[in-house]
Amino acid sequence: MSKNLKIGLFGFGVVGQGLLDIIQSQSLNLEIVKIAIKDPKKKRSLDHHLFTTNHDEILENDEINTIVELINDADAAYRIVTRALKSGKNVVSANKKMIAEHLTELVELQEKHGSSLLYEGAVCGSIPIIRNLEEYYDNELLHAVSGIFNGSSNFILSKIFNEGLDYDVALKQAQDLGFAETNPILDVGGYDPKYKLAIATAHAYGLFINPDKILNIGIQNLSVHDIRFAREKNYKIKLIPTARKVSTKQVVTYVLPKLVTTDDFLYNVENEYNGVTVQAAFADKQFFFGKGAGGHPTGAAVLSDIAALRYDYKYEYKKYHQKTEVTHTGNVLLEVYLRYTDEDLIKILNFDDISERHSSHSFKYVIGTVKLESLIANRELLLDEGVFIAYTGRQIYKEEKVVSATFAEAVS
Repeated sequence: MSKNLKIGLFGFGVVGQGLLDIIQSQSLNLEIVKIAIKDPKKKRSLDHHLFTTNHDEILENDEINTIVELINDADAAYRIVTRALKSGKNVVSANKKMIAEHLTELVELQEKHGSSLLYEGAVCGSIPIIRNLEEYYDNELLHAVSGIFNGSSNFILSKIFNEGLDYDVALKQAQDLGFAETNPILDVGGYDPKYKLAIATAHAYGLFINPDKILNIGIQNLSVHDIRFAREKNYKIKLIPTARKVSTKQVVTYVLPKLVTTDDFLYNVENEYNGVTVQAAFADKQFFFGKGAGGHPTGAAVLSDIAALRYDYKYEYKKYHQKTEVTHTGNVLLEVYLRYTDEDLIKILNFDDISERHSSHSFKYVIGTVKLESLIANRELLLDEGVFIAYTGRQIYKEEKVVSATFAEAVS
């Protein structure tokens, strides 16, 4: 039998209003008791008595048994969520940065206080990837989880490759449509997908990784030279987070632009849509596709979590509790395309092998294999305005025999 949920909602922006639209369109056994907002002077469509700027009015209300946290501030979200869990209230959150940075503590709080934290809306909008990793793949051996996790950067890249827009023009369109912030670095710099990747890795492999340990290089330095190179080779460039098992006990993670081939599922994922590929030992390759941004798609994921709480659903973190001793490694060689200006960068990165090289007055690039550890160590140099790097899809684990992999074989 489902429980009657009394909800305290934090945040009434795009996702909060999208959630309310969906709730009002259905007959559900739940009620929004109070909504916490920042600006009490802003005009609202609901009765003003429903709103408050005092967090305690929600967190200390015994009538409220469920907290839905939908604010942008990760630090404030952390304070709200931890207080709620400690008081025995169940929580639904969409704050990927807060969850990724504090997941170990949040799991411990749930176990200690008998509360539940769900966060499907924090990863890939409307795609139910967390629930699938948690339930469908709970006893599956996963080779890799990767995809397009950020709708803003994908929108920009779609406009560039499909409509021929310049990067700055495409970014402005994304900002005007609300897909990208005024300062878009969290999206185009690969931070947003990095947080999402950390969460997905926890459910896929039972490995809780500090996001600071995951390499993230974005698309902010993409130039006309890189676009022309990709088009000539019949590639598209997509920003792809990847978690891949490279041995029985080791997982590698990174967020990098990727030269995507036509036979890759992700090649035709466009605009604000997301796509997730799961490569499994027994289920083989499976693909999830859906909108990764917007009030209604993300609101639908949030409502799915709220509905699950009516039946006391909790994440079990089975792979984490199995103590399989899976560790995080950077011990792989990645084949990359690197556009650069300073020859010293090639020496500093210490390429293991270079298979292609081009040099002209306006444009220099190499294609070759380089250690992921070297990319991590020299990340700041790779953020220089004259540098763009993209993963080709070929990866080699250093401690095993080196096996050549074609693009088609390496698509994940």
